[in-house]
Amino acid sequence: MVAESRVKKTLLNARVNLIFYFLTLVLSFFSRKIFLDCLGADFIGLTGTLQNILGYLNLAELGVGAAIAFNLYKPIQQGNRQQIIDLVSLFGYYYRNIGLIVLGAGIVFSIFIPLIFKSSDFSFGVIYFAFYSFLASSLIGYFINYRLVLLSADQKNYVVAAYFQTANIVKTLIQLCVAYYYTNFYVWIAIELSFGILYSVILNWKINHIYPWLKCTIKIGKKQSIHYPNILKSTKQVFVHKIKDFILQQSDQLFIFAFVSLKMVAYYGNYVIIISKLTTLFNTVLDSVGASVGNLVAENNKPKMLSVFWELMALRYFIAGLICFGLYHLITPFITLWLGSEYILSHTVLVLLLINLFISISRGTVDNFNFAYGHYGDVWAAWTEGIINLSVTIICGYFWGIPGILLGKTASILPIIVFWKPFYLFKDGFKESYATYWLNTARYYIAFAAATIITLILSSWLSVNPAASWGRLVVYSIIIIGIFTILYCLLITKFCAGGKNLIYRLPLQKFRIRL
Repeated sequence: MVAESRVKKTLLNARVNLIFYFLTLVLSFFSRKIFLDCLGADFIGLTGTLQNILGYLNLAELGVGAAIAFNLYKPIQQGNRQQIIDLVSLFGYYYRNIGLIVLGAGIVFSIFIPLIFKSSDFSFGVIYFAFYSFLASSLIGYFINYRLVLLSADQKNYVVAAYFQTANIVKTLIQLCVAYYYTNFYVWIAIELSFGILYSVILNWKINHIYPWLKCTIKIGKKQSIHYPNILKSTKQVFVHKIKDFILQQSDQLFIFAFVSLKMVAYYGNYVIIISKLTTLFNTVLDSVGASVGNLVAENNKPKMLSVFWELMALRYFIAGLICFGLYHLITPFITLWLGSEYILSHTVLVLLLINLFISISRGTVDNFNFAYGHYGDVWAAWTEGIINLSVTIICGYFWGIPGILLGKTASILPIIVFWKPFYLFKDGFKESYATYWLNTARYYIAFAAATIITLILSSWLSVNPAASWGRLVVYSIIIIGIFTILYCLLITKFCAGGKNLIYRLPLQKFRIRL
């Protein structure tokens, strides 16, 4: 019953996320154009800059939510309501303190707004109103919405997604009307803040409905802080890993600006936009299994854990291979048709981008299980990865530009992400032979290479030029992606661990059996 509930919740999370992904994708492109036309690029740039600054202020949060969520898995699995109340209250206590830090940092930053935006065409009234509105929306999450951590740990992220995305869609539609008919900056910003408050009220009402017994207070959390010293320790460990990921993910374009040129930042940004939009589509499915893995590990059923691990590995490697193969063949003609051939970056840049992307997608299963086991003690690994990345990036970026910058990322993630993290999981988590991991994982790489080579041989007979027109690009993509998908799927199912079990777990298999 628990396993069925876990699978059901995972699929429900993925389904809700996918529905809202497509809804918001369409709306985001449309609203972006209206806002730019009616409010101006300067105003959109201003709001984006202020929100990015708040993103850095919110770095203080990194680690607390992950540490609390990890400790919630077991009491949720056992149905221990009192411990859940204690942990969520503790989370609220920590979040209140973090919120006070963010508030203080925001006030200090606001003192320097006249210096930072001295050349802006906007009045300081607009800038301050926007900044404090965004800051207030952020603080709501710390002071009021902290109980969301239980929904996440209890595999009910679909509730958060449904309410948040619905509110976001309604908010955007109202802002569209305001921008189109009134062009009023203050009203546009006020709507942003108002819906942050409204979303908080509705979501907390829903939490009270789902968990009527969840009577959390900051007072309880303060008392419980002495009983859970391991959470503060875990938070510090998670923080190092999270801040490393945050900084490394945000640094590429900064280094390109420093070592190459501002124009190349835009060129590189075109590739990043396409890759991020595509990977977001799949991440809405893949990221839905995190809490499921946490609950699975809490059951401590080792054979089941290993079976699910290899199923998720098969899924991750299939998606990683499909995305990277598709991008390798289609991103160049797509950019040529979309923007022009002058925006195409070198083949070396594309290959390095896809190597990093393949590792980024395929690493997810190992990360999920390491997180479920609470494996954040390898703080040295985060520091090592960061030092390697910065060192290689600075040296190679100076001499080789964008390829050197991407090489820095590859050089840092290979030893830590590809080799160390699986070793850490199998040694301290599964307590299984590390050789077993590579004997099975190597088959995924072989399957990907074989499917790629066979597809290239078969596609060499095609006389379609995908860069000639949008129609030819569509035809070419259907043929080449179709061939690769069939071959890769067959190879993983036949020769790779978890492939066959994954097929039988999919809803499509049940539908086929009924036929």
